[in-house]
Parts: sequence; C-alpha cells; structure tokens
Amino acid sequence: MVTNEHLARRLDTDDAWIRTRTGIRRRHAVDPGQATSDLAVEAGRRALVCAATASVDAVVVATTTPDHSCPATAPAVAARLGLTGAAAFDISAVCTGFVYGLASAAGLIAAGVAERVLLIGADTYSTIVDPLDRANAIIFGDGAGAVVLRAGHPDEPGAVGHFDLGSDGAHEDLIMVAAGGSRQRSRPGEPSRQDRHFGMRGKEVYRHAVTRMAESARATLSRAGWKTDDVDHFVPHQANLRILHSVADDLGLPRERCVTHVESVGNTGAASIPLALADAAAGQTLRPGDRVLLTAFGGGLTWGSCLLTWPTLPAPAPPYDPHAQGERTTS
Repeated sequence: MVTNEHLARRLDTDDAWIRTRTGIRRRHAVDPGQATSDLAVEAGRRALVCAATASVDAVVVATTTPDHSCPATAPAVAARLGLTGAAAFDISAVCTGFVYGLASAAGLIAAGVAERVLLIGADTYSTIVDPLDRANAIIFGDGAGAVVLRAGHPDEPGAVGHFDLGSDGAHEDLIMVAAGGSRQRSRPGEPSRQDRHFGMRGKEVYRHAVTRMAESARATLSRAGWKTDDVDHFVPHQANLRILHSVADDLGLPRERCVTHVESVGNTGAASIPLALADAAAGQTLRPGDRVLLTAFGGGLTWGSCLLTWPTLPAPAPPYDPHAQGERTTS
C-alpha cells in the first residue's frame, strides 16, 4: 500500500494537495518481479469460486500492461487457473477495457461460442508510470478484478443489457506510452525516458472524459428505454473523484448513487470498475435485482457504457493475503 504521505516524501506534493485534486488517499503497487498476470490469476480464482464453477469456455483479459508485448497474457492466466484449452485473448482499450470486455464476452455467449466466460480487468500501472511524474504517480495504482458470465435470460438478476461503445483515434496522443511499439521500434535511436513511460495530458483528458462518459451513458439509457431515475447505482471508471462527480452531475444522478472506490485504490485502469463493484457488493451496497449503469473512458480515445442488473451472489471468496506472498507494505 502506497499512501499519499509516502508519495509526498519523494514528490513535490502533500496529502492535502493530492486529496483535493483527485480524492485519492492511497493506492497499491506490485513488488519487483510481480506482473499483471499474477494479479489476474488471483482475481480470476476468486471469481471462479464465487461463481461456483471450475471451468469456462473462454478467458478474456482487459489490460494496458500485459506481461509481454507478445504473446497475450490471457493464455498464461488461463493455464495457471487450470483452464488450458479454453479460448483466451487480451483486450487493449486502456481504462475502457472492462466495458469492452463485457461486450466481447456477452457476444461470445450470444453467438453460441461459449457458455461461460471469465473476464478479468487487470493493470499494473506502477510498471509504466514514471515514479517521478508528479502528475500521474499520484493517480494510478495496481489491481485486478474479475467476473464470470454465463448464458441466461434477460429477465433474471445478473443479466447484462444494452451497450454503447465508441472511439476517436484522432486524439490518441492524449493518453499514450510512446515507446515500445512498432512505431518507435521502426525508427533509429533510443527512446527518451519520457517516451518510455505513461503520459497523459490531464486537463484535456478531463474534458473529454466527462463529455464522452455522460454522452455514452445517455445513449445506453435511451437504447434500453430507461430514465435516469431507473438507475439504482452508477459505477463509472474510477479515474478520480472530480471526474466521477462531474459525470454524475451531468447525468442528473444524485452523488449518493455513484459507487466510488478510487479513494482506496486510485485509478487502476481496466480493473477499476470490477474492483468498485466488488467493494460495493462486499459492503452490501449492491443487492440482487439492483439496476446498475457502468461507464468508462480511456486512451485511444475509447469510451463505453453498459446496463446490468445485479445478480444473487454467494459469500465472497477468502480475501487475498499479500503478506503470505511476501509483498512489501509501505505506509
């Protein structure tokens, strides 16, 4: 766990400055040698236990921080979970990855390709964010969350409903790791330190994020014939608290219906929505049959929204004990 006080010791900032601008109090970081797949496997294991199933037909991992540029991370995750033989692939839509993954998993089921799909959102931003970058090091954290989807009926609790997905690649430079891909590798010379790390133009991203998430959420509600008052819980991508509240205000949703978890974990990319859902479920904020609106925005630019009803779930799986794995805790 990395607190604001810990960051203040190496960055020109303090706890009050971070909380005022982001709402974040702490975030988590993997230990040296840990990778995205390690978090994804644990989240996937817990989701399988929660779903009372030992097998799925496909594994989808939404991530911006794969273990390797080649191959995808999902097949290795599937193998470590004992799911060798299942279809497995990654989705790269940055912070919109989980919503894109939901649409992909629902499509596999609707097409008859799979009966059950394990969807994992997992990111280790500490591996790509410059630790000396005052603007971004305070925002991002590492984490993973997972769900199991199965074939069902639209009128039962847990049904995934309408989607809205979009992108605008003309603004790809707003959120980017410039080095490491074929564009940079095809050019002579070594990349700069800045190009090797995650970059984000915060003020422009803020404007796009609020506008795109609100527009996407409205489009999804319209397709379903829902009104804003029909939404019991609004779960946006946990970018920062100011963005979450701005989108809720734009939609005319009371802030108390906005599920937030960013205070405790920061912006965890594709993991942020499932982590927020897991936290709300553990606190019994989400109850079977509740109508939930998800919306996200990420690099690409990408955005997307989804409607669902909350399922009946068994007791949560045993919590992950980081100390049993030798993880370092920083307070």
